[in-house]
Amino acid sequence: MQWRVSIPPLTRVLLALLVAISVTYQALRFGGDADPVTGHYLALIPQWALFTPWVYFTASYSEQNILTFLIAGATILFGGKYLERAWGSLEFGKFILIVTVLPNFLASLVYVLLFALSPKAEHALVVIQGSVALQGAFIVAFKQLVPEHTVTILRGALKIRVKHFPSLFLAANSLSGILLGTDTALVLAWVGFLTSWTYLRFYKTQPDLSSASTGGSQLRGDASETFAFAYFWPDAIQSPIAAIADGIYNALVALRICTPFSVEDVEMGNEQATARGEGGLLNHDGSRSGRNKQEESERRRALALKALDQRLQAASTNNKPQPTISQSSASSGAVNTATPGTEERPDQN
Repeated sequence: MQWRVSIPPLTRVLLALLVAISVTYQALRFGGDADPVTGHYLALIPQWALFTPWVYFTASYSEQNILTFLIAGATILFGGKYLERAWGSLEFGKFILIVTVLPNFLASLVYVLLFALSPKAEHALVVIQGSVALQGAFIVAFKQLVPEHTVTILRGALKIRVKHFPSLFLAANSLSGILLGTDTALVLAWVGFLTSWTYLRFYKTQPDLSSASTGGSQLRGDASETFAFAYFWPDAIQSPIAAIADGIYNALVALRICTPFSVEDVEMGNEQATARGEGGLLNHDGSRSGRNKQEESERRRALALKALDQRLQAASTNNKPQPTISQSSASSGAVNTATPGTEERPDQN
């Protein structure tokens, strides 16, 4: 009884949905007739999704075997418990709707485009289902909240920091999609990751943890340097990823789709990240454990060295009389502190 009470209410509802939808899906799948549509009223098939629009939500909770069902259950139980307590049920509910419906819709568009380019029936009839997009979204959220937390696996034989999970998750699903033919997992992993990062980076409201006031001020998005897109990847490939982000940034600016992150936004985002780090990891009872001082010192030292490197690079390459901001730092969220600048984010209007 206490185990059930310890689960927040919305997380409990999601676990119930997972069980109910997965069991119903299997019953329809194996108890139906020869009609190929039977069993797929809860999973997403691009060709028929417009006639059953609820599948854009239910597909994320429709698992096809016991292994994926157990993984989905663990994801919702442990990830949901943490995020719901950290954000509250309302914000967590918004996040869940966005990272289930939108990735499934985008995944169906991918297969519709593949069918248009190469008219093969399997592209239009592929079954899109499972919690892969939700897993990617949760990993991004953990990267934002506790990037320096270390997860110990196999009794200490393997230690991985949370900030490395997104790239490992995407690499594993990409290799699996290419080598094992699990292309739907590959697509869902990427669209789930991108949807979650975009929402958390530009849209999600959060309390101002860095403010000493108790007025309940709210911030929109996360402009911190450590949550920029390029920083999700190993240092060796951050430069080419930043170059790709430059092109996207330039296109959004030209189309006037973006509005700027001010210098103050970035500084406040960095303060938010520091405040979250000092708060530590959320315990099972909702309290926070203090961060290890050595770990926090190491994180701050790394940020300081990276900021210094950016200033030196900007000083050596900046030849314009009145620069605003470098494209790499604009697209990655890192602001040149030597000269005022802005970073673009999607217009809230």
